[in-house]
Amino acid sequence: MERGSSSSFSTLDTAQEKGLSCVPQQYVISTLHRPNLAPKEYANVAVIDVAALKNGSATRSRVVQEIRDACRRLGFFQVVNHGVGESVLDEALFVASKFFDLPTKEKVKLMSNDVHKPVRYGTSLKDGIDKVKFWRVFLKHYAHPLKDWIHMWPENPQDYREKMGIYCQEVKKLGLEVMMALIESLELDPTYLTKKIEDGMQVMAVNCYPPCPEPEIALGLPPHSDYSCLTILHQSLPGLEIMDLEDGTWKVVPHIPGALQVHVGDHFEVLSNGLYKSVVHRATLNKDRTRISITSLFSLGMDDKMETAKELVDDQHPKKYKKSSVRDFLDFLASNDIGEGKNFIDMLKVNYN
Repeated sequence: MERGSSSSFSTLDTAQEKGLSCVPQQYVISTLHRPNLAPKEYANVAVIDVAALKNGSATRSRVVQEIRDACRRLGFFQVVNHGVGESVLDEALFVASKFFDLPTKEKVKLMSNDVHKPVRYGTSLKDGIDKVKFWRVFLKHYAHPLKDWIHMWPENPQDYREKMGIYCQEVKKLGLEVMMALIESLELDPTYLTKKIEDGMQVMAVNCYPPCPEPEIALGLPPHSDYSCLTILHQSLPGLEIMDLEDGTWKVVPHIPGALQVHVGDHFEVLSNGLYKSVVHRATLNKDRTRISITSLFSLGMDDKMETAKELVDDQHPKKYKKSSVRDFLDFLASNDIGEGKNFIDMLKVNYN
């Protein structure tokens, strides 16, 4: 089959949902950035027992140190014994899958490329605008405070709001717990930013990566870091790859049943003055199976500016980043193409030259 041109598919009839035998030209990424589908090396990712944060000061101190080490080395770790029940995890994936199985005419009721909208459905990154398209469809919606947003979520499937709402509430508790430990790991006052984090934003990105006929020449998402303070990921299948800062290579995140993946985001890199790095990651594809991922992005309020902690700045460690907000990121996203390698964190770095 000949590769189609960039105008072959309308937004309502996407290539990634048509079961094609080859990848259309507009989804083909440059040779330099193509995934290697040969047997891959697994990332040496820390596995943190979240329950141990509650088991007395000595155990907590050990776990906080483990988090510190993981954030400095990769900006990424997995959590187990996290308190989010297996049925809650399974049902969230199930209703997400049911949403993506809906007829296109139902899903496009929420279609928008406006990155400022609190609830929107889309394909690729910004369909019809991206120079290179990515093999995914997605649903994004705000989730905190839940009562303010849940009425705007999809009405179908009928149990989507209930099941995804429960998941959002449970993962929010986990996110707060991990963020407090992360702040403690920076040796900052444990109450530092507590109120702003508790009242901050929770944005859900529910992603569907359909089977791809040529997964070696396409990606579900390009390399990027998250703007958030912290991101927690729940996925149905492996497919997440992270950039190993120690050797500059892509590594597969190993699959641990029941574990959730935690990403340090740009705003915690800013807070830490670069001590912790926001992890660069990408979504690879599967030839035979659909992968669903549910991403919870935690940040301060829409217009609250995250800035570097004063305690982490001195003559030997000058301030490396400008302060910014979620709205600043959305404005950046609206006017830039992250598929071309433009990253929000690079815009925040202070140039002393």
